[in-house]
Order: sequence, then structure tokens, then C-alpha cells
Amino acid sequence: MMLVALAPGLTADPDLVRHVAETEFRRLGIDGRVVTGLGETAEAVVAVGAPVPHPAPVVWYDPADTGPAEVSPGSAHLYGRGLWGLTWAIRHAYHRLRHPAERVAYGPGDEQWGELRLPPHHSGGRLPVAVLIHGGYWRSIWAADLMDALAVDLAGRGYAAWNLEYRRPDRHGWQATVADVAAGLDRLTGIDSLDFDLDLDRVVVFGHSAGGQLALRAAADDGRIALAVSLAGVLDLSEGERRRVGTGAVPHALGGSSAEIPEVYAAADPMSRLPIGVPQLVVIGHDDDLDLIDFNRRYAAGAEATGDDLTYLEGPGDHFAVIDPTSEIWNSAMTEVDRRIRY
Repeated sequence: MMLVALAPGLTADPDLVRHVAETEFRRLGIDGRVVTGLGETAEAVVAVGAPVPHPAPVVWYDPADTGPAEVSPGSAHLYGRGLWGLTWAIRHAYHRLRHPAERVAYGPGDEQWGELRLPPHHSGGRLPVAVLIHGGYWRSIWAADLMDALAVDLAGRGYAAWNLEYRRPDRHGWQATVADVAAGLDRLTGIDSLDFDLDLDRVVVFGHSAGGQLALRAAADDGRIALAVSLAGVLDLSEGERRRVGTGAVPHALGGSSAEIPEVYAAADPMSRLPIGVPQLVVIGHDDDLDLIDFNRRYAAGAEATGDDLTYLEGPGDHFAVIDPTSEIWNSAMTEVDRRIRY
């Protein structure tokens, strides 16, 4: 049983909250109820409203952009995604319950960690590693929970899934974000998990949306990556700045315009880093944002022109289909990943 508990005084129509929650319960195939207050017990609890001290593990969700909040050990806090964000909170609670991960720090900050999920059944041998870098236009309201479902799916396919959280530039600056992705990749060295041996010669980095840019930047900076996978990535930052994608997300993340900080754009923009010199898979849905489709098509053409080893996959689905394990486009992408990595 999962409970969605509404805090007293929550500024939201309770019937609409109930509809959002019950729709997600049905999608996940779980038994769930919407209640008022935290008095009842359940396998998993999502509390909608401001966090208050509570001993049991809870996924707290604030529809408003409240910023991070202190929660009890074992709990999580998500915020700022509006009522639609409740679906992500429910998914996060579900995956934490059914497919728990081992959290490993790679730095001292609250956002400097990765979650490791390993195959439930493994016959021995070295495991290929799937590093997951979430998107959200580099804004702190979006977090590593976006990649929970892919992490679970990849572990089920026989990969060690390493889902990275990192400091976002809206609160910490662009260089902190770049440094955290590099540090999160470096932390794979020395991670020991019982009888599982990570094969660091077969590291695949998956980045979604803004995380696609971070994945290709990491591949350009670190030649140890075996395959970089961009899932609906933001792959032309200079043009993204001019078109104000994500309501001006690019200059807000990087700290200024391309005219003001050209060296930052030159290092960060996948388009300007070509050839990257690492095998790549670029994936996007037919129903995604037209600007992102344009960026992805032109990036793929540019990579081919510079001699990079790149496979381009455009298939059915929207911006989030590429991180949905049940989608056709994700499964097509994994067919190509397995072909390249499973040797």
C-alpha cells in the first residue's frame, strides 16, 4: 500500500491531487490511497506539503519551488515541479521501495552522490557500467529521481547502474556542475560491491535532456568512456541561447551569454567540441521539441562530417519517452547499446 498524504493547509484542489495520484497508482499497478495527514502506516508514503519531523522514511513533495529542505535520514525531498511533479514523487517512492539502491558519496556536499543498483541475478564476471546523468535544464527542481526507472531497467539488463546527482548551476555555478560530473565518474574507481566487479573499460554514459550535454561534455573531457548516449540532449548551446530554449536556460546555467563568456561555451557546447573522439548514440523522439530535434539532427550531421563514430536514432515518442523503459524508442536504443558493449 502506498499513501499520498496531504498536509493541512496545502494550496491545491484535493480532488485534482487525488486524480493525479490515482492515475499514477494505476499506471504503476500498485495499491494506493490519498489521505490527510501522516497518521496511517503504509509500505511507502509520499507527503505533499512542507516537510515536518517524521521518523518513518517519507518522500516529501512540495509543488512550489521552496528550495531544498532538511528531512530525516532515509527520507527524500522533491520540490518545484507543480502538481504534475507529484507523479515523479510517487515513482521515486515506488522505486525506492521495490528496487532500493546503495547511495555512495563522491564529495562532501548534500548533492554529491550516486546511487548504485546492481543486477538482481548475476552469474559472475565483470559488469558493464551505465552512468546516468539527469536533465531538467540544469535547474535544481529536477533531480536524479528522473532516472530511477532507467537505473532499475539497466540493472535488470545486467548493467551496474550508477545514477548521479550533482550540484546544479542555478544554486552553485556552472563549474561546480562540470566538476561534479567528472568526480562522479572518477568515483567508480574503487567501488566494491560484494562479488560484483565493475568493468571500467565498458562504461556507458547516458544523459537525458540537459544531461545529454553533460554526458557528451564528459566524453569529450574523458576518453575512458566507451560509449556516450544522448537522450533528447541539448546539443547546440550557442543556438539554444539565441532561441531561448527552456526560457533562457542556457545563459542562466552557464553564467552569461556566448558573447560574454565565449570560452565557457566553447568548452561546454557539444557542437563546438566535435570531433569528440568517443563512440556516441544520439536518440530523440519524433514528438519532442522542434528545436531539440533540430539540434540533434545537425549535431549528428556535424559528428559524421568530422569523422566521429555516431549512430543517430529518431523514433516514436516525446521528450520523456526516451527515459521510459516501456517505450519502443528506449528499447531500440538499448539494442544498439548492447550491440556495442556486450562483447
